[in-house]
Amino acid sequence: QVQLVESGGGLVHSGGSLRLSCVGSARFLYPQTMAWYRQVLGKGREWVASITGSVADNYADSVKGRFIISRDVAKNTVYLQTNNLKEEDTAVYFCKDEEKDVWGQGTQVTVSS
Repeated sequence: QVQLVESGGGLVHSGGSLRLSCVGSARFLYPQTMAWYRQVLGKGREWVASITGSVADNYADSVKGRFIISRDVAKNTVYLQTNNLKEEDTAVYFCKDEEKDVWGQGTQVTVSS
């Protein structure tokens, strides 16, 4: 069973940046789709971005132009670079192996004004 562990969250001011990482316990089958989601307390999980292979990436309209998803196959890691953060980006961010339907435990991102 693949396990996913996220890290990189934290507290940042509006306009700041964070790089989130998701490391897999087993090799991600390339070029399978990996994704990032986020969840605000009391609301459902929202899809943020996904990547298939190394260049086929897609983004939610709310983060397009500010977030970048990437993967390092050798390190078995998927990244989410979050730039120009806004207060409404505050959430717990999860990565997901879309093919195996496996989730990580999440990492908290808090953006203050």
